[in-house]
Amino acid sequence: MDSTSTPSAAEPGSQITPSQLQFTGNAKEYFGIWIVNILLTLLTLGIYSAWATVRTKQYFYGHTVLDGHRFDYLATPIQILKGRLLAVGLFVIYSVVSGYLPLVGALLALALALLVPWMINQGLKFSMRMTRYRNIRFAFKGNYGEAMVNFVVLPFFSIFTLYLLLPWVLKRIDAYIHSNIRYGDKPVRVQLEGKAYYKAALLVVLLGILVMMILGVVLSLVAGVSMNPGDIGSSQVVLVLIVPAYLFVISALQGIYQAQIRNHILNNAQIEDVAEFKSNLVPQRYALILATNAAAIVLTAGLAFPWAKVRKVKALAAATQVVLLPGADLVLDDAQQADSSFAEEAANVFDVDISLT
Repeated sequence: MDSTSTPSAAEPGSQITPSQLQFTGNAKEYFGIWIVNILLTLLTLGIYSAWATVRTKQYFYGHTVLDGHRFDYLATPIQILKGRLLAVGLFVIYSVVSGYLPLVGALLALALALLVPWMINQGLKFSMRMTRYRNIRFAFKGNYGEAMVNFVVLPFFSIFTLYLLLPWVLKRIDAYIHSNIRYGDKPVRVQLEGKAYYKAALLVVLLGILVMMILGVVLSLVAGVSMNPGDIGSSQVVLVLIVPAYLFVISALQGIYQAQIRNHILNNAQIEDVAEFKSNLVPQRYALILATNAAAIVLTAGLAFPWAKVRKVKALAAATQVVLLPGADLVLDDAQQADSSFAEEAANVFDVDISLT
């Protein structure tokens, strides 16, 4: 374990002071890692992407500090590469079979759909198992049945409610993920409320409608479309402006929603007798960060990505505090040592997002 200092958790009966989460990396360092990763991945036709993934995660984990201790990312490039090759192979087989035998391809697609909950669980297990803090690994204990209900069945049926059920479904998904996380032998406890998700969703929808209406009027006035509807030059101005404006607004709305949900989850989560969490991420500020990050990435043709990512991580860390309880020094590491990343990579290939936010 890498650590900068070794203060222990609070003693029983003593006053407990929250520890501030810190991210000590910087954009200049990460830009060097990022650009090398891209160049080597291109030169090796994608093979180096496994090493790139590990280098990136080790950099961000290793620069995340809590109570003087750094986080560790333990996966190796070979683990990632094996899983990625298996997943790509499976995808190629599906593509070939679908092209020559459509009926068999449809049956194969159904089988793969049934594998989605398993892939999500295995991906989460791998990600947690590869994360370590204070020499203790995290773990994930989800099961197939609950994953099927939360990730497949409920989202499907929410379509028939015109997505009115979707905020409640998202609450169930977050509760399923976080309540199945373990830190050593200690489970995470969360008490999430559906009304927090509906409140965040309603605010974002109303703001989205309002901002889009204002944006439409402004763009019309700028381009003169309202006065010269047949003017081709004005229409082109609108097309040039509308894409970055759309990205800016979507990123800002995403920031407002994510900040509210993140605060709700962390402020209602704890690891029994080990840690309590506090998040005070300001939605307006986080929305501005995400929106300006998106603008910077577009205006620099992607070169600002490292700066934007580091800026976002620093903001998230600065808004997070953890109260370490006396039991933090007594946690036992019972994480399994299995080393397969196949499911995580398979999920990525088939465009199943299993990332934790």
